Amino acid sequence: MISFNKYILENGLTVIHHEDKTTELCVLNILYNVGSKDEDPNKTGFAHLFEHLMFGGSKNIKEFDKELQKAAGESNAFTSNDITNYYLTLPANNIETGFWLESDRMLNLNITQKSLTVQKSVVIEEFKERYLNQPYGDLWLKILPLAYTVHPYSWATIGKEIVHIEAATIEDVKLFFKRFYCPNNAILSIAGNISLEKTKQLVDKWFSSIPAQVSKRVPYKKEPEQTLARHETFKTNVPLDAIIKAYHCCERSSPDYYATDMLCDVLGAGRSSRLYNTLVKEKKLFSSIDCYITSDIDPGLFIIEGKLIKGINIKDAENAIFQEIKQIKSSPISDYEIQKIKNKTETNIRFNDIGVLNKAMKLAYCELLGDINLVNTESNQYLSVSSDNIQSVSNNILNESNCSTVYYLAK
Repeated sequence: MISFNKYILENGLTVIHHEDKTTELCVLNILYNVGSKDEDPNKTGFAHLFEHLMFGGSKNIKEFDKELQKAAGESNAFTSNDITNYYLTLPANNIETGFWLESDRMLNLNITQKSLTVQKSVVIEEFKERYLNQPYGDLWLKILPLAYTVHPYSWATIGKEIVHIEAATIEDVKLFFKRFYCPNNAILSIAGNISLEKTKQLVDKWFSSIPAQVSKRVPYKKEPEQTLARHETFKTNVPLDAIIKAYHCCERSSPDYYATDMLCDVLGAGRSSRLYNTLVKEKKLFSSIDCYITSDIDPGLFIIEGKLIKGINIKDAENAIFQEIKQIKSSPISDYEIQKIKNKTETNIRFNDIGVLNKAMKLAYCELLGDINLVNTESNQYLSVSSDNIQSVSNNILNESNCSTVYYLAK
């Protein structure tokens, strides 16, 4: 059980506190409710660019990392379709340094032409290294615009293309910052060896005077139901042919999410899954095959991704996937299989709930989802999933008319 306190400042900042006296550490996590889906379709990659810009210094702090390291702390961040999350860990007796650092960059981020030029260069190199210059690196650049026709999930968090980052002006960036990096668009969670009284004192001292902003969002359309299969084939410099199949599935807050996640585990998560056992071990059609869901706040994707054994016909391999899907849709899943997945899931949840960093991030994200109590109830949601639930979502999701498929063919 993760205990917590929650309150909201007058400027709109949501504050969540969790005290853990068993550790000498303290985590300060700020979740900004902005991700790649909030970008202008003609100016993409900005949320991820800010993940870098936020470490470039603020009005009163020239070097963020240097000041943090002097206090024996460390920090990082990540960007998704839906959020940008910043977190730092410090010895509990130095946590005020974290409040100082985070509040100053929320209020006074130092966006200069020099810092923008440097960080644009870093992001462009990351784009090239991770997405363009390694085998299968452009997977998301290919599958997302095929699966989504109108929704902004149609581009990766890195952006649609490098030119969008190259063209970003300091005026564009400052406007993006003002719209989204403000207290009324953020959730601050503090976890560790710190009392509620001290937390309130430090939050009031460092964050209460930061003014709220008008957080305008670019309106976007809901993705319509897909009714026809979509396919694209690419011949490229990859070592092995590959298949990527993307089925539309429910949003993260849907009651069907837990059955969908468990379906993913049964079908293709790990070496004991059905796809791996049958198509890798027994039939030797694939060298590897995985299944995962994107877990997005809006309706996301259920992905099957496999790399073929050299010499195997790609249609034969795909038909073998179809047979496994047909089996899971038509026959009840055994109690043994379901219990195995439930045990694994519950173990992972309990293990992840041990660390203060994970608890801080989880508290903030569940609050964003609209039900902070999920931090303590999600394991029960998984444990209540039945064979019928899993079979029902498999029949709703795993249909070719609901699928976008990319074939990678090795040159």
